[in-house]
Amino acid sequence: MVTPIDASDDQLAQVRYDAAGLVPAIVQDAATRQVLMMAWMNAETLRLTLAEGRTVFWSRSRQEVWRKGETSGEVQHVRGAYYDCDGDTLLFLVDQQGGGACHTGARSCFFRAFGAGADAP
Repeated sequence: MVTPIDASDDQLAQVRYDAAGLVPAIVQDAATRQVLMMAWMNAETLRLTLAEGRTVFWSRSRQEVWRKGETSGEVQHVRGAYYDCDGDTLLFLVDQQGGGACHTGARSCFFRAFGAGADAP
């Protein structure tokens, strides 16, 4: 289900990109609030994400646009989009389709913890 988000030009102008033209994007499950992953966006992929209602990122390694789930089927449907007080980090609340957000197949990319006997969140 596509749910575009109508961001204003003034809101988009608040986003602060790094020297490479990128901004970190944190993806969180809309229902459980579990942090699923972090990836990078540029101005184009942010606009695509908001227009398409699904996460679209910039691959630094491949130097190309990638839509989450395009090959895996693990699509993220955007339910909310936020930028932080400094405009240098994005947060997306999503409905995660499929088993997980991580390329390893795990539900979340944050499944490893520091410390002996530490449990992941």
